[in-house]
Amino acid sequence: MKFDSYWLATAPTLKCAEQSPPEGTFDVVVVGGGFTGLSAARTLARGGARVALLEAGRLIGEASGRNGGQCNTGVAQDYVSLVEQVGRERAMIHYRTYAEAVTTVEQVIREESIECDYLHHGKLKLAAKPEHYDKLARTFEAIRRDVDPDVELLSAASVREEVDSPLFHGGLLQRNGGQMHMGRFGIGLAQAAHHHGARLFEYAPVNAITREGRAYRLGTPQGELRANHVLLATGASQVGPLNWFRRRMAPVGSFIVVTEPLSSEQCAQLLPNRRAYVTSRIIGNYFRLTPDNRLLFGGRARFAISDEKSDAKSGEILRRGLAEAFPQLSDVRLDYCWGGLVDMSRDRLPHAGCHDGMHYVMGYSGHGVQMSVHMGKSLAETLLGQRETYPWQESEWPAIPGHFGKPWFLPLIGSWYRLQDRLR
Repeated sequence: MKFDSYWLATAPTLKCAEQSPPEGTFDVVVVGGGFTGLSAARTLARGGARVALLEAGRLIGEASGRNGGQCNTGVAQDYVSLVEQVGRERAMIHYRTYAEAVTTVEQVIREESIECDYLHHGKLKLAAKPEHYDKLARTFEAIRRDVDPDVELLSAASVREEVDSPLFHGGLLQRNGGQMHMGRFGIGLAQAAHHHGARLFEYAPVNAITREGRAYRLGTPQGELRANHVLLATGASQVGPLNWFRRRMAPVGSFIVVTEPLSSEQCAQLLPNRRAYVTSRIIGNYFRLTPDNRLLFGGRARFAISDEKSDAKSGEILRRGLAEAFPQLSDVRLDYCWGGLVDMSRDRLPHAGCHDGMHYVMGYSGHGVQMSVHMGKSLAETLLGQRETYPWQESEWPAIPGHFGKPWFLPLIGSWYRLQDRLR
């Protein structure tokens, strides 16, 4: 078994990264080479801006290349819970923003002719307990009434026709969503940004950001850049002078295993409609088929930072979970196992704005594939003067109480969530 992201291991080779040290003066420097940063760089370059992007490691090497490959509408929370949290009007805006984000991803794929095996097959949320079905039914009614008439509540019998598993007791089908090969999409997005004129620097961690009047100087081990504007798209990164942001997010580990290739007959029996799937537990699972007929199965198996040792422990937990959900695959070989960090905000919503004059967006909380592309584009359009506001814009973003940059509280959060899963 390879302790490597399947998406990254099977992605095309990136050929457009700069070979020279980072230096020069730019209109905008983007910090972070995931989907947010690359989407912003593409939009800025298309708009005529001089733009450079700095990535501490490999482009799309972190969350953008380590996720479950789902690109769905719908917020991280249950919609009814979100209405209770922020009110009906704001909840409707948030939900529709995610729907717009799916459209943005599909538009970028079309405009740049990115070959990433995109499928618009929707998402099915599965009731892990009988009582969870009643909650899904309430969510179904609220979503259909407020924001999306094209949703469907499935009975336990109907779900068995969708998912060949004994575990589930019904489901909520949201058709506006898709899935793709994350590595192929990310490389395609990088090549598009480069094609339009953006300069992309890999393995160039920012170790200093200095404000000089209205401009900025950004230091890396290889050289310095100067910029009129800075756009931070760093997510849960633990690299660089970003402690103000780290205090506002918990870097929660998420882990994934991918099986050996299955036969076409197995796939047709297992998941005939090839949707994206997620379970209703707080510490639940998500799964889907890959373009080459492997089963990808992931979840927050352990509340721990990702490294090879942690990934191996999490992989064993996921192996057991996969066998429980799909007993017919209990002997299947696992070919890939990896983890990554989710930039979990306190309210599980994205956050965007300005800090010390620098634009930022992060805190996607495990729902960033579509929103990262959308927000990179939106912030770039703001810097280009093409729009006045953007989604999730705010003037304040309070720090998590007691959080000073090191996530000491993750085991406590994990214990609390496990207790809630037992009780609810």
